[in-house]
Amino acid sequence: MSRQKKELKKGWTTGTCAQAASRAAAEYLLTGRKREQIKVWIPAGWSLELPVEECRPVRYDDRGNVNSVRCGIRKYSGDDPDITNGVVIYSTVSMEEGDHITIDGGEGVGRVTKPGLDQPVGSAAINTVPRKMIEKEVREVRDISGYTGGLKVIIEIPGGQELAEKTFNPRIGIEGGLSVLGTSGIVEPMSEQALIDTIEVEIKVKLAAKREIILAAPGNYGLDFLEEKWQIQKEEAVKCSNYVGDTIDLAVKHGAKGLLFISHIGKFVKVAGGIMNTHSRYADCRMEILSAAALRAGLGEAVALSLLGCNTTEDALQMLDGEKREKIIEVLMQKIHTYLNMRSGGEIKTGAIVFSNTFGMLGMTEDALELIEEYKSHCQ
Repeated sequence: MSRQKKELKKGWTTGTCAQAASRAAAEYLLTGRKREQIKVWIPAGWSLELPVEECRPVRYDDRGNVNSVRCGIRKYSGDDPDITNGVVIYSTVSMEEGDHITIDGGEGVGRVTKPGLDQPVGSAAINTVPRKMIEKEVREVRDISGYTGGLKVIIEIPGGQELAEKTFNPRIGIEGGLSVLGTSGIVEPMSEQALIDTIEVEIKVKLAAKREIILAAPGNYGLDFLEEKWQIQKEEAVKCSNYVGDTIDLAVKHGAKGLLFISHIGKFVKVAGGIMNTHSRYADCRMEILSAAALRAGLGEAVALSLLGCNTTEDALQMLDGEKREKIIEVLMQKIHTYLNMRSGGEIKTGAIVFSNTFGMLGMTEDALELIEEYKSHCQ
């Protein structure tokens, strides 16, 4: 009897929270209605009714009339492991002179410091879709109330600066806080797409900074090796996790001239087998690929069979003498070169530098040295 898979719970984005908080604050400010629940229509095309927290006046005019209100909405991430789960996103809506509606970020909302992101440098990291939804809500309430003056909306996330240190924000050029995000308004749990979207943002930021050659590393080992061996800061590279193929696709899509991976052998031995997502749930044939490389290198059946019995690539390399190790690495580099070029369709130059924690740098693909030298020359 098959067990039914549990359906994961969806949540709502920081953008939805900012949208709903702004609606609640605008209603209290302009109509006098203090909502305990606020209903908003999200970009996905359906409505949410969310509880409102701490809805209160924060400023009065000379006659004692309220002219600024602050309301909060608590973020709920469903079954997605999001560090913002439970955080309250606040919106303060204030009357201003003129007739414009302006939106900005306050405490805990990051500022854009690098070109290539959704918002221009210097702006609050409140993305386009949330900005549109916030403005839509506030404008709608203004029209209903008959108020014709200007309104200023400030989005705040108390504690956002500390939380942002655990995110990709500092790497991609958002300083001082979190981003207000969301294109659908809904958090899809355990989304791989969210990770791929982050890789895409990093690539766009690097290209906007005139880096024609993109450096990418699956994890911290690669970033550390890049810094130790080539004196290139970790922040210069895109952290691509297991998404080798997607990273190539995105580099091609956005017009990079070249893409160079720096990876531990444990990840990139899989690429020598044409595997473009190196997570173990997709494929774990490291020893089989090493054994095949041993046979291609002419090392014989006994060496190939002994490699099959190893648990890790580091174990496998340590059981080989220097000459055998070099022959196997040469075969692997040729295969990695072939598969990277196949994935790119020859539209950009691709390469890889592969290393081991025990033996240091193991090998480079055909174009790797040229790519890293070209990268370094552009940075001088």
